[in-house]
Amino acid sequence: MRPSLLISFAAVLLVAASVIAAEAPKVDKKDQTSTVKFEHLVTGHLTELNGRYKLRATETVYAPGGYIGQHHHAGPGIRYVAEGELTYVQPDRTTIYKAGDYFYESGDTTHTAYNYTKGVVRIINFELLPADWQGASAIPPMAH
Repeated sequence: MRPSLLISFAAVLLVAASVIAAEAPKVDKKDQTSTVKFEHLVTGHLTELNGRYKLRATETVYAPGGYIGQHHHAGPGIRYVAEGELTYVQPDRTTIYKAGDYFYESGDTTHTAYNYTKGVVRIINFELLPADWQGASAIPPMAH
């Protein structure tokens, strides 16, 4: 392939990728930030998981009045409330989790989370994700 043709092809791919990324639906959120603290590719005795999945630990902080709108997750995980009080809303129930509480998210149930308090809420998310997953694990609800 000629260099100019190769450069043109690469430019078209970059433009297409940026259009797709710009049009990808986003999860609505306000005053909520997440920071990946640790990731590791799964290895060990469960050989069917080796190299196919990774474990991730993410710290999520909700400022007073912060929230994340309806979403799913790319994989299941355990959540630990390190600080504050989180209002967790599922289609059939609302639960208030307080500092020291743990809970499980399967990833495939639409839910929202709110900080209705005057203090910060800090959650540690432990998740199992596909090995090649990049970015946030919160994704828009799947169309059924």
